[in-house]
Amino acid sequence: MADQARIIDGKAAAAALRAEIGQEITAIKAERGLVPGLHVVLVGDDPASRVYVNSKEKLAGEIGMNSAVHRLPAETSEAELLAKVAALNADDSVDGILVQLPLPKHINPDRVIEAIDPAKDVDCFHPINVGRLANGQASLIPCTPLGSMILLKQTLPTLAGLEAVVIGRSGIVGRPMAQLLVQADCTVTIAHSRTRDLPAICRRADILVAAVGRPHFVRGDWIKPGATIIDVGINRLPDGKLAGDVDFAEAMKVAGAITPVPGGVGPMTIACLLRNTLTAFHARRGR
Repeated sequence: MADQARIIDGKAAAAALRAEIGQEITAIKAERGLVPGLHVVLVGDDPASRVYVNSKEKLAGEIGMNSAVHRLPAETSEAELLAKVAALNADDSVDGILVQLPLPKHINPDRVIEAIDPAKDVDCFHPINVGRLANGQASLIPCTPLGSMILLKQTLPTLAGLEAVVIGRSGIVGRPMAQLLVQADCTVTIAHSRTRDLPAICRRADILVAAVGRPHFVRGDWIKPGATIIDVGINRLPDGKLAGDVDFAEAMKVAGAITPVPGGVGPMTIACLLRNTLTAFHARRGR
């Protein structure tokens, strides 16, 4: 094992994925006169959401994808938002729909997500897509777990037979990540706030995925020497810097490979949103 872990470059991987998608979009446009369309709905003016949405719009435009952002005021009613979703469902030029979360408190996010056409649900939050993924059927895949799996497959020669521990059980990252690892023939443990002796469980992991939203939560002595670490956490520290859920400096001395924060999983999440839009395009229109 090297003295320091290999840093998994999510920026480079995301750039390569976007370039690949861009080439396919160029070919589709030339051959069929069609362009995949991604539409994002942003309700209110949450600063973090605004940054994410602007980045999605910019990157979609750079690869030649049709992209539109529907910016609605914070006082938009649930009925008005559902009407907007229904209009996007009915618009044949729209292949992917993403309603940016969080929504204002007076809107029920579950009702909104369930209103999205599952074939256009590029976040993969609709219960039908969640169920298909859990059942191992072909489906759209949540962007962050998909990006994490791409990085793992690029880093490791095989995932089959490896022991994986996922810290965090959210429906957005933890549970779908565990399902994808199972499908890749890993032996998977989902750990969480009620897990007993979490450090001991983590030390078994050949693959450790941290998705708990607590800066520097995973310490170096929790890590199996040579393990591959996927750090999904993005936490803002008091000094304004970003930090992951893993103590990066400590992990670098023990792990075999690790994603940095920033520059690891984050760029892959948006790239995989664009990939999901392309996947949805093909599923709806055929190749």
